[in-house]
Amino acid sequence: MVYAAEEDPLCYPGTTVLRNQLNIKNQAELDEFELALFLTRADEEMPAGDLDYQHYKAIHHHLFQDIYEWAGAVRTIRIGKGGNWFCYPEYIDQEMRRIFRELAAADRLSKLGIEDFAVQVSHVLAEINAVHPFREGNGRTQLTFLAMLMENGGFPFNADMLDRERVLHAMIESFAGDEAPLARLITDIASR
Repeated sequence: MVYAAEEDPLCYPGTTVLRNQLNIKNQAELDEFELALFLTRADEEMPAGDLDYQHYKAIHHHLFQDIYEWAGAVRTIRIGKGGNWFCYPEYIDQEMRRIFRELAAADRLSKLGIEDFAVQVSHVLAEINAVHPFREGNGRTQLTFLAMLMENGGFPFNADMLDRERVLHAMIESFAGDEAPLARLITDIASR
């Protein structure tokens, strides 16, 4: 699904294709190269950090540094998907700081059973998704961060449970206020 956006200086003029370091101006071709480069970076060790807002931005930078010069930088334009607008850019930093303050206060969800963990982390992911801090790559950064939170909590991360349609459905439902499908997905991801 294509994002709706204001006039976007990050796109090539007259297109919705994001400017990229590969200078690819065809969306399908960019999607293909972006996925390949993302998967390569996702297989590498992630940046070390404290599972905080700065760490989250460093993860995005790591994953997308080969594609976008602005990797790890907060977006500056308003964007939406499916008729819903994400957090306006002027509020992104304050909302992300709040989310990560709450996560830190909950000891990064490290001392919970899987059911409580799934409920609480689904709320964290739903809030991050509603903010949508980056121009592109939000979902993949969220899933990478989820894997790190699960590792921190002592839970396995079964990537075989990541069915694209199920993940999208769970994220859309969480945006609409129903976090239960996302919590169920997280519980299933923790199964071996």
